[in-house]
Amino acid sequence: MGFLDRLRKKAPSAPPASKADRGLLIFENTSEVIRAEKALKAAGFPVKVVGPPPEVRRGCDLAVEYPLIEGLNILRLLTDSGAPPLDAIPVTGPLLTPVDLYHVKDFGEYLMVRAANMKITVEKATGVIVNISGGGCPDVPYLAARLIGLRLDEAPSPREIGHTLCGYALGLAFEEMQRRCSQ
Repeated sequence: MGFLDRLRKKAPSAPPASKADRGLLIFENTSEVIRAEKALKAAGFPVKVVGPPPEVRRGCDLAVEYPLIEGLNILRLLTDSGAPPLDAIPVTGPLLTPVDLYHVKDFGEYLMVRAANMKITVEKATGVIVNISGGGCPDVPYLAARLIGLRLDEAPSPREIGHTLCGYALGLAFEEMQRRCSQ
């Protein structure tokens, strides 16, 4: 049994949410998205960072997808914490469907996930991180040095050890890679 098979056995799978009961929180900049996501997840809300469709984008290339049923509670929490969104939009049709932030490329022995401008590549048989690339932030070389050579299940999250937008984007790619390797 390979690394990915063992990891898949451990991870529970969450049922996919219907897009009809979801909404998008639109923010001015990435820092606000990160702050909102952190506050909402800490409060236990099932939110996800996504790319907003071009029709609703207002300065930031990220948005927070949230369950519409929790909309009032979410908006209240964000307003009280000083991080209100510019807008809250229900996902009502195909034109408002969030853009997938992740691009995946299977190279046979290796799997690469890109989120925004950051990429992580893993050897599928072992789960070892073999490459980190992209971005232009000053912490990218540090992140690469800390992660390359470690297995996905033993590596620290780039979102915890990085301090820039590149670290955040790499963290999203890292989490998506973990999710894909656990299916």
